[in-house]
Amino acid sequence: MPVAATLPLPPYPVPASQPGRRHGGWAVGLALLRACLATAVLLPTAGAGEAPLPAEVRTALARAQVPAEALSVVVQEVGAERPLLAWQAQRPVNPASLFKLVTTYAALDLLGPAFTWRTPVWLKGPLRDGVLEGDLVLKGSGDPKLVVERLWLLLHRVQQMGVRDIRGDIVLDRSAFVLPEGSAGDFDNEPLRPYNVRPDALLLSYKSVVYTFTPDVARGVARVSAEPPLAGLLVDGQVALGAGPCDDWRAGLKATPADPERMRFAGTYPASCGEQSWPLAYADPASFNARLLQALWRELGGKLGGSVRNGSAPATPPSFELASPALAEVVRDINKYSNNPMAQQLFLTLGLTQRGSGSPEQARAVLRDWLALQLGPLAEGAVVDNGSGLSRETRLSADALAQLLQSAWRSPVMPELIASLPVAGVDGTARRARGGAGRAHLKTGSLRDVAAVGGLVLGPTGRRRVVVAIINHPGAELARPALDALVQWAYAAPGSR
Repeated sequence: MPVAATLPLPPYPVPASQPGRRHGGWAVGLALLRACLATAVLLPTAGAGEAPLPAEVRTALARAQVPAEALSVVVQEVGAERPLLAWQAQRPVNPASLFKLVTTYAALDLLGPAFTWRTPVWLKGPLRDGVLEGDLVLKGSGDPKLVVERLWLLLHRVQQMGVRDIRGDIVLDRSAFVLPEGSAGDFDNEPLRPYNVRPDALLLSYKSVVYTFTPDVARGVARVSAEPPLAGLLVDGQVALGAGPCDDWRAGLKATPADPERMRFAGTYPASCGEQSWPLAYADPASFNARLLQALWRELGGKLGGSVRNGSAPATPPSFELASPALAEVVRDINKYSNNPMAQQLFLTLGLTQRGSGSPEQARAVLRDWLALQLGPLAEGAVVDNGSGLSRETRLSADALAQLLQSAWRSPVMPELIASLPVAGVDGTARRARGGAGRAHLKTGSLRDVAAVGGLVLGPTGRRRVVVAIINHPGAELARPALDALVQWAYAAPGSR
């Protein structure tokens, strides 16, 4: 469902020549009237109980040709009874990645900041003189941070237990999550974008490869490295250097990322780019885990007689377990960098831990119930689709998000949640933000037709202010200066209400 279709915007002007318009003069007049109305909403008056938008915000919206009705806003000092600014605050809108605030706050509240995921490992079979006469079994529990470094530590631990040669298979139990059929390109037909990687109870290294290009000017090439290594994937070790500016350098490489067995670079890499990295989701996600485990085990000098396959873990106690970083650290990664796969892992973990099933249906039920408990009637109209906000269906009002941040400020997990948000103008997804630089912790959100920001700003009196602003409109990205202007206004505006 297109986002714009849910908005009560005035119709855009329709050319008189459009099919179905038989009376040209009448159509032109109607089009002009609609254009005037669309312009008029750029300079709105306040509705009942709503303060007017600041002039600088209205000016930025007008410059982007985005009507004020496309914007929802709440600015309120923490603990204050009334907002400094509320504009269309109760209308359910698509919050994009601001929904990660719901997922991460709920997780911190329900699981606790010290919660960890455990990945049990079994040496199944007798071990003699470095030879395991059986299988190595790994069971996933949804760990969002089983990156290559930690997987290397897991395999190194296996070798420390004396295993050098696995005569059986490496068996992967991925049964903790129950997922519907689908593919990585379902959302926007971009299956190679890392943000589209689907969740997995045993998600290894985000099923992505990072290609790094380092210019070697003396040889006239850029050296290419790929991490992590994947068995059966051949990667060109270099690409010719080219002249010119560092513009769309990825397209200039003429790469073959859709080929799961060979990554070629038939183009050039601009020397002016310096060192750059290009993360890509692997073209064949179903084989990623097997290729990665085979490559790492061999790099460690190990031998594998069988294959890497899916299967079931034994009912016996494991030989050892690998613990994840604490939830507080995972939440920081999710919010600072708006990591969608990690958010989805956490979302399904809520279903698994709270309802006994790591399915989207149970995870949605957990968040719906939790929102109702936190917000009461404000939760009405909320639509929970997934945990990352990478959705066209998710809906939540600016008022609901603002009150959720007020609740978070009063909660025991406030330090962990607020510290996880990007600092405006400093780090994470807000490092380029101009409003409230260095004085705001802000989660950003971005989809086609959606631009959003939400978090806390340090006001002129030293008190924190909750800020939530969401634009749902085809020109949302062009209107980001309006969000910067709003954050700057929230930082400087006097007085509480």
